[in-house]
Amino acid sequence: VQLQASGGGLVQAGGSLRLSCDASGRPFGGVGWFRRAPGKQREFVAVMTWRGSGKRYADSVKGRFTISRDNLNNTVYLQMNNLKPEDTAVYYCAASVSWYGGIKEVDFGSWGQGTQVTVSS
Repeated sequence: VQLQASGGGLVQAGGSLRLSCDASGRPFGGVGWFRRAPGKQREFVAVMTWRGSGKRYADSVKGRFTISRDNLNNTVYLQMNNLKPEDTAVYYCAASVSWYGGIKEVDFGSWGQGTQVTVSS
């Protein structure tokens, strides 16, 4: 199963971006977004069940980011508002067929290639 992430780019602080992840293929139990900032380990950003329930967010993005899914085309989105320079990272979408609610990398078996988000101050 391949995931295709897109939508990254360069934006000024306070701006918005929407990331997309094509999650076509077999049905998943859970989908999520992670990110890796320069010099840091990949970290959890947001997650939800395939049906769109059980949404969870990292404290650093709560109230600014929203994860959602388009039921018609199996695209998962990450709407990012009020972006900050510390949000600069490569963002990855992830999915799991048999997801049990975990937010660690090992809880997801399918990953996209990553899309770069750069927020300037």
